[in-house]
Amino acid sequence: MGSIAKKGFQQYLIQLQRHPLRTKALTAGVLSAISDIASQKLTGIQKLQLRRLALKVLFGVAYLGPFGHFLHLILDKIFKGKKDNKTVAKKVLVEQLTSSPWNNLFFMLYYGLVVEGRPWMQVKSKIRKDFPTVQYTAWTFWPVLGWINHQYVPLQFRVIFQSLVGFCWGIYLNLQARSVKLPKAK
Repeated sequence: MGSIAKKGFQQYLIQLQRHPLRTKALTAGVLSAISDIASQKLTGIQKLQLRRLALKVLFGVAYLGPFGHFLHLILDKIFKGKKDNKTVAKKVLVEQLTSSPWNNLFFMLYYGLVVEGRPWMQVKSKIRKDFPTVQYTAWTFWPVLGWINHQYVPLQFRVIFQSLVGFCWGIYLNLQARSVKLPKAK
């Protein structure tokens, strides 16, 4: 069994080297799917909502993977691949002041308008109410992980690392973005 996993991982690394954007996009899609399945189960949804799941996979493949891929390439180009503490702090700061709020806002918009199909005014109201808490939580959670990512993780693996951590963050966002709180089981 170990050799199968090892061969699979080696093939994954080959794909990551040959087709980095595609591999990161597909990885983000798979991790979005797993995160959404876990979210659905945690919220008490009995029957898996396949439409929601497909839309979350689409979000991972079409947006999260590619966005992360290009963000890290741009940050490395701007900061010339340096990893000293001052440069890493600047990368984390830029990431937290730009992509963090954008990604959280975009997710809440996508989830409300596309996944749940709610009207704009309801989504706007939900974002106005919950976005500050979501972003504050992001700023207490992601900077440490961003530091680890920029300081210790090689460029080609940064989106993968972020996607793995994003698995947990995705569960949190799902729980925050949904419009209907399910009653607790008696």
